[in-house]
Formats: sequence, structure tokens, C-alpha cells
Amino acid sequence: QVQLVEFGGGLVQAGGSLRLSCAASGSIFRVNVMGWFRQAPGKEREKVATIAHGGYTEYSDSVRGRFNISKDFTKNTLFLQMNNLKPEDTAVYYCSLRQVGQSPYWGQGTQVTVSS
Repeated sequence: QVQLVEFGGGLVQAGGSLRLSCAASGSIFRVNVMGWFRQAPGKEREKVATIAHGGYTEYSDSVRGRFNISKDFTKNTLFLQMNNLKPEDTAVYYCSLRQVGQSPYWGQGTQVTVSS
């Protein structure tokens, strides 16, 4: 089992920044992919950014150039630095971890609200 706990959500004005953190614990394989997803009211959950065990990163088109995903591999802690936030970034942000042979794990989510 894996536990994921997110920190760092909140309310910010458009153009501002926030940093999310996700602490992972439990039976974590060396090879895994961690990432951030988000879900706005009335919309499906969508991928924001992911980082693989080798450091390879992927971003959605809507956040590329504004958000940066990083990971402390020694502590299995995931980060998402969000800059130049827009009202359309408002959503609940979820941390996820995927490893072979298991269903994806999810955190409880943290609310990010960007006011115009």
C-alpha cells in the first residue's frame, strides 16, 4: 500500500504563484511514475504533469511553461511549482503514483483557487 498526502493549496490572485507538495510513503517501488492531476467542477480529471523515475517529465499543453514538476527522489516527495496562475487553473489538484502491477494511488486532493 502507498499513502499520498498533498500540501500547499490555497487562494491566489491571477498572475500569482503556488507550490504544491506531495509526501509519498509505504511500499514504493524504485521504478514508478508520479504526477499531478486536477479536476475542476463539472469536468473530468485531467493530467497536469508527470515525472518518471529517471526524471523524464511531461506537461499538459495548458500548463507547459508556467508549471514545473520536480521530485526529491530520496524522500519520495513530489512538488508542483505553479507560476502565472490563471482562473482556469482553479481545481482540486491530486497527487498520483503508478507502479507496475498495481492500480494508481491517489492523494486526497488539495484545492487551488485563482481569482481574477
